[in-house]
Amino acid sequence: INNGGFTSVKRSFLFGWKLSEVKFEDVRVYLVERKMGRSRRSFLTQLGTSKGFIVEDVLSDKVTHVVSENSQAASLWKWLKECASMDLPNVHVLDISWFTDSMREGRPVAVETRHLIQDTEPTSAEGSTHTLMATVSQYACQRRTTTENNNKIFTDAFEVLAESYEFNEIEGRCLAFRRAASMLKSLPRAVRCLGEMQDLPCLGEHTKAVMEEILQCGCSFEVKKLLSDERYQTFKLFTSVFGVGPKTADKWHRRGLRSFSDILADRSIHLNRMQQSGFLHYGDISRAVSKAEARSLRNIIDGAARAITPAAILALTGGFSRGKEFGHDVDFIVTTPELGREESLLPEVIDGLKKQGILLYCDYHASTFDVAKLPIRRFEAMDHFAKCFLILRLEGSRVEGGLNSAEGDGRGWRAVRVDLVSPPMDHYAFALLGWTGSRFERDLRRFAGAKRGMLLDNHALYDKTKNEFLAAETEKDIFAHLGLEYIEPWQRNA
Repeated sequence: INNGGFTSVKRSFLFGWKLSEVKFEDVRVYLVERKMGRSRRSFLTQLGTSKGFIVEDVLSDKVTHVVSENSQAASLWKWLKECASMDLPNVHVLDISWFTDSMREGRPVAVETRHLIQDTEPTSAEGSTHTLMATVSQYACQRRTTTENNNKIFTDAFEVLAESYEFNEIEGRCLAFRRAASMLKSLPRAVRCLGEMQDLPCLGEHTKAVMEEILQCGCSFEVKKLLSDERYQTFKLFTSVFGVGPKTADKWHRRGLRSFSDILADRSIHLNRMQQSGFLHYGDISRAVSKAEARSLRNIIDGAARAITPAAILALTGGFSRGKEFGHDVDFIVTTPELGREESLLPEVIDGLKKQGILLYCDYHASTFDVAKLPIRRFEAMDHFAKCFLILRLEGSRVEGGLNSAEGDGRGWRAVRVDLVSPPMDHYAFALLGWTGSRFERDLRRFAGAKRGMLLDNHALYDKTKNEFLAAETEKDIFAHLGLEYIEPWQRNA
């Protein structure tokens, strides 16, 4: 025992860790025990050591990376400045996310802005708030939101709470937390103190209280309680199955079912075709789809459509069109300039996929689109264009770099969820905008109604004051009609 702590050799023996050689001589990590706690610090020290990192027991001028779970930057920096042995200009002061990213990669990852705990204590709430508030709108369609999220510690908590309210069919609170998360994702840096959140849009008393707790304690105890709640866990599990929504999950939960084996063993439960396919291919379709797999599927769908008509138009939509590296499925718009031809296009594409032997499941919905019934004045979850929900067999040989398969899976193929929608060409721009998705598109509809007196959906844009539909060939035309600056798809990750 040295100064009340175990040596690395004794720690390895007591905790069962295997000693590893030092791989990164130039990186010396110090884990701040405050907020983290002694037992967690001890565990993380052993984890770092096992990965080949040098984790120092004492804060000294040898340390290159200080890692803390204390999100209160002012008190942390005050403490560091009081440590006379520290050469602070040459030290990275980092959030725990840098350490966890490095452990996952098995090497010290590059220090990014999101990892830094800045030495900035605002002199007043007003000064700090204005730096964040300058360009923040309550509408996601007036914000640029990339895939870089500087406030993940808050938005992750909000998503759990929103999901819990969704499971309980409390729509208003679910929407409030999702709007708050959307706004925080757009901010140029992390919210670091209570003063910075006071005048931000989309934050109510509950959301502020959760953020305050996270700032003070490093976590939300309400969220921690939810994550360990049996009902939440069961709903989360059941709704991860293709074709199972909150109402079905609630029905199964009320019957005392808690696992997939419980459901499949209960002969009184009748699974529809979608749910049967969901369970059959669960291992594959619950695993993320990579961008390379999405590109391969694009080639397959494009080939099937062009075999029917060389004039076919295909657009990748959803998260991949917003620049995401992974998604839970792949969405495409497929159509043709020949008006009316799109009505038979999807059935013919489906037949082509079936002939290739790669169609594992198909749920086709014929078009119910009727121009005479526009505008649709209420929000509807789905549009009225022809669409189909598919599960396709994707061969590894067709994917550059290989499949995103489970470890030990030697099949050489996987099942992937694919959605296709086929609008008429004169409504293509509206469908493209709608199927690009995220909170951005929902707020665009809200903005159109509240600020412009218009009705916008996946079908059309209707000006209520002029009593006319506004034509658009591109997404930019729609933004122009609404008097909005055009925002690229990769900046719509709201």
